[in-house]
Amino acid sequence: MKLYETLEEQLKQEPNFVTDEGELKKWVVINKARNFDAELIGLLLDNEDLKEKFFVEVKGTMVFNQNLFIQFLEQKNYLNDSYTQFKNKIGLTIDGKYLKQRNEVSLVWPFKDCILEGGQSKEEQKREEIFFNETLAQDEITQLLEPKVLTNVITYDKEGEHSFKEFKRDAELNKKRGLPEDTITDNLIIKGNNLLALHTLKKEFSGKVDLICIDPPYNRGDDDFNYNDTFNHSAWLTFMHNRLEVAKTLLTDKGTIFVFCDDNEHAYLKILLDEVFDRKHFVSTIIWRNSDNSNNDAKQFSKDHNYILVYSKNPNWRSINLPRNEEQSRHYKNPDNDPRGPWFDGNPVNSPNPRKNLMYDLKTPSGKIIQPPINGWRWDKEIMQQKIKSGEIRFNDDETGIKRRTYLKEQKGLPPSTLWKIKENSFWDDLKVTGHTRQAKYEQKKLFTNLPTSKLFKTPKPEKVIQQIIHISTIEGDLVMDFFGGSGTFGAVAHKMGRQYFLCEQMDYIETFTIERLKKVVHGDNVGISKELNWQGGGSFKYLELKKYNQTFIEQIEEAKDSEALLNIWEQMKEKSFLNYNVDIKKQEDHI
Repeated sequence: MKLYETLEEQLKQEPNFVTDEGELKKWVVINKARNFDAELIGLLLDNEDLKEKFFVEVKGTMVFNQNLFIQFLEQKNYLNDSYTQFKNKIGLTIDGKYLKQRNEVSLVWPFKDCILEGGQSKEEQKREEIFFNETLAQDEITQLLEPKVLTNVITYDKEGEHSFKEFKRDAELNKKRGLPEDTITDNLIIKGNNLLALHTLKKEFSGKVDLICIDPPYNRGDDDFNYNDTFNHSAWLTFMHNRLEVAKTLLTDKGTIFVFCDDNEHAYLKILLDEVFDRKHFVSTIIWRNSDNSNNDAKQFSKDHNYILVYSKNPNWRSINLPRNEEQSRHYKNPDNDPRGPWFDGNPVNSPNPRKNLMYDLKTPSGKIIQPPINGWRWDKEIMQQKIKSGEIRFNDDETGIKRRTYLKEQKGLPPSTLWKIKENSFWDDLKVTGHTRQAKYEQKKLFTNLPTSKLFKTPKPEKVIQQIIHISTIEGDLVMDFFGGSGTFGAVAHKMGRQYFLCEQMDYIETFTIERLKKVVHGDNVGISKELNWQGGGSFKYLELKKYNQTFIEQIEEAKDSEALLNIWEQMKEKSFLNYNVDIKKQEDHI
C-alpha cells in the first residue's frame, strides 16, 4: 500500500478529520500538526509505517518530524499522486514550496535530492530514467533500496565449482580486524545493479570496508561490451551521487576511496566528492600517466594521463609508505656506522646573503687556511666550530675544502608521489612503476587467448596501478571493494595480495570474462604482479546474483496456461509486486 493511502486510512479513523463526503480534511490535519496535537500524533504512532516515516527516535523518545509531515500533505494536495516532486526533473520552488503556493521561485537541480536507478546496459540507455524523489516517492525508494535476495550462489576454488553451503566467518581474522567475529570473510562477486548491491551489502558490511577503488563510466560517449557510457551530464552526477553516498557508509573510520576519471567529468566529480565526503577529507589528486604512446596526430594536446581522486573517511589518514627503489636505497647509506643514522654530503655551507660576521678564515688540523666563500660561511664562527667538533662539518682529504654531512630521517620506504609514471626514467619520478593501458591489454590477451581483440576491454587498468593503491591504503586481511567490477583487475590484485574483496558488476560479461579471470587467479595465473609476488594460486570466491525484481511473477507468467491464470497473477502483482512507476493500474483495470 502506498504511504499516502496508509496515512489517509489511519487518519480517517478520527471522524473530525473526515468530510461528509468521506474525504480527508487536509487543512484540519495540517493545522493539528502545526500545533503538535496529541490526538493526531497518537494516531500516527499507532501505525508502524507512519511511525517510521514521520518520527525520529532520540534517546528512547519518538520525536514528531512536523516539517516533513506537513510538507508531505501539502505536496500531495496539489500534485495528486505524482511519484516525483519534479515532473520535468527540475522544479520551481522556494523553501520546498511550489510556485502555486508562493510568489518567489528558485531552480532546484535533481541530483541534490533524487535517486537514479541508473541501468548501465545499452538497452537501458534508451529508457527514460525516473528521478525518484526522497519525499514523495518514499515507498518506491524504500522498496528499491531495501536489501535484495541473493541467489544462484556458486563457490569457486582450485578444486572447481561447488554449490552453496554457507558463508565463511573466520573469527580469528575478524578479531584481528576489530570486526564482529561472525562477519562474512568470503570474497564475493555480485552480479546486478551496483546501487542495489551496495544497499544489499550495507546491513552486513556497514563501517567495515577499508578501501573502495572504482573506475566508473567516464561519460564520454564510447563504450565497451555494450556498456552505457553516454549518460546525460546531470543524470551522470545523480547516478554517481547515489552510489557514493551509500559507499561512504560502508567505509571504516580509517577507510579511503580512490576514484578513476578523466578530463570529461573530473572537475564536477571533485565537487561531488567534496559534497559527499566533505572537502576537508580530500586527500589528493593523483596524475596517472596511463599511456606510453603520445598521440602525434592530436589536434590540440596529446592526452597521456588520467586522474585518481582520493578521499578519506578520517581527515588525519596517513598513507602506507612505498618501498624505495635501488637508487633511493643507495641514498640512505651510513658507511661509517654513524650513530646518528644515514647521511649524505652535498648540502651548501655558504651563506645565501653576504654578512660581515660570516667572513672569516678556517684553519685545518695541519694548519692550512681555507678562505670563506663570496658571501661568507652559512654560520658564525662559534657555530661553525661546534659543527666541526661534532663531525657534521669536516675537511676533505687534502684539506683544500670542507664537506657538510646531512643526516636523513630513517624511514621504511617513502610516501607515494601524486605523479604516477609508466616506466623507470628518473629518480624524482614516482617511487614505483604503475604500468599503462597497453600493458594491461597485453595482460588480457595473455589470459584470454581464445577471445578476439574486439571482446577485450579497450581501456583496462594494469595490475601494477591497482597494486600500488592497495599497498598504500591497506594491510593484508583488510576488506576492499570495487562496485564497477568490469574486467576484474581489482579483484585479481586484491586476491593475490591477501585482501578480502567484493566486486559488483551488472553486465553479462561478468560470467564470461570477470569470473573466468578470477578462476585463473585461483589456479595461479602468470600475468601482472604474479611474478613479483611469486603467486602460485589458491583461495576462493563466491559468485552471487541479485534476484531480479518480481522474478517469481515473471516465472508464473511464463508458465501460465490461460487468461484466468494470468488474471490471478495480476491480482497478486497489484498486492505484492514492485510495479514500475509508469504503470497505470486503473488503465490496466479498464482494459481488463
